[in-house]
Amino acid sequence: MATKSTASKMTEDKILGFYMDEVLEQEAYPKSVYKFCKNHKIKEEEFYTFFGSFEALKERVWHKFYENTINVLHKNGEYTSFTNKEKLLSFYYTFFEVLTLNRSYVLYVLGEHVTMPDRVKELKSLRPKVKAFAKDLVEAGNEGKTLKITKKNPQVFAEGAWFQFLFLLRFWVKDSSAGFEKTDMAIEKSVTTVFDVFDNTPLDSLLDFGKFLYKETVTK
Repeated sequence: MATKSTASKMTEDKILGFYMDEVLEQEAYPKSVYKFCKNHKIKEEEFYTFFGSFEALKERVWHKFYENTINVLHKNGEYTSFTNKEKLLSFYYTFFEVLTLNRSYVLYVLGEHVTMPDRVKELKSLRPKVKAFAKDLVEAGNEGKTLKITKKNPQVFAEGAWFQFLFLLRFWVKDSSAGFEKTDMAIEKSVTTVFDVFDNTPLDSLLDFGKFLYKETVTK
């Protein structure tokens, strides 16, 4: 009786690596699964074991960026004791470190959508993950608060975190500073502003953040 082989040495990570390398080397997306598999000595059925299509593969790349970020965060023994603000800062710092390791691929994917990355189809599948992360932070912070008026709105915070991520992604794409230090500054200032707004003390941080954005965007 025929059965699926479990002896294959092909892995999801290998296929993702082959795909990203080919995109950058050819400066074009592969046209067919058949040709892609032939070029990289992959059995076509092995490809379909992991991905139903190239579109699914492209979405998986961004999921992998997210998963790698979460894995790095949880390897830090002190992460669980961080405040919500520290956790969000760590998330962004780590996520953009992961993106930097894959900057050439990310810039190619964004292409003409550099100024509006939300137009990139595969980013839409990343959106619920980023929102869920932010929502969990607020829900954890709400635990133990007995008065409804003191609780934060998880949905509002989660939606804001997604738009914040898109802003930071656009900023990172255009950042030419050494070590992307200006992106780190943008992360710190934007996260501080978000939490200040939630704590109803936004004025000083908003002014500081506004001056920073004016300097880095309007005057360039």
